[in-house]
Amino acid sequence: MSAWLKDETTLQAGGAAPHAVDIFALLRDRTGAQAAQVTAAGAAWLAGASAYPRSTLAQWEERPSSPGVLPCGSQFDVVNVPALFGRRMLERLWAEGPGTGPVAVHRGRMLLFAAPGTAQRLPSLLAWEEWGSGGGETSRPQRGEVPPLLCHGTGDAVTVPPLTCPSGGSGPRWLVAPDTRNPWLPGPDVLLWACVRVSRSAVSQGSGHSIFPRADQGANVYDVSRRR
Repeated sequence: MSAWLKDETTLQAGGAAPHAVDIFALLRDRTGAQAAQVTAAGAAWLAGASAYPRSTLAQWEERPSSPGVLPCGSQFDVVNVPALFGRRMLERLWAEGPGTGPVAVHRGRMLLFAAPGTAQRLPSLLAWEEWGSGGGETSRPQRGEVPPLLCHGTGDAVTVPPLTCPSGGSGPRWLVAPDTRNPWLPGPDVLLWACVRVSRSAVSQGSGHSIFPRADQGANVYDVSRRR
């Protein structure tokens, strides 16, 4: 697995840069990368999903506070889950698992960027976990329901948050922003593990303390030093 590369340059959250000012110039002379801030390398990785990366970067330079639309299947797939279940998945992935790749929220859903091919394999793995062999109902650990997941792969496109997100905004925003040209992305096996752990914990634990803030809070809550 490739490592998350530390990039010292970050986009500061806020409004759009003045016209004719290179938005990527704002990425220089910044230190202390944070989880919810896109870096220049991360923007380049995102643009690589487009058929015309240079044009995509030029559009972002012109409108850095506007969301974009990118195709899935080449650079990444996206697993789209309900916000609450997604937050519990992230809690497991960061506390007990390998962490995550980029993660965004949009319209009450959480978008987990995953390795290409995940959208095709994850549904069948979940179905096997639910109905497959490996013991009868009495021998398998009891678990709750996994909500329907929307898996976006080849032929699909997703809305990605803008490079600069105003704090407290209601539109799409990054929870874990892309910060390298070669991010580690979880595959279907990792996301299956997270889904199963969350569903089982829903049965065994009626309540518990979460590391996450309320949904209406915009604080960064991820320890990015654990990025892969």
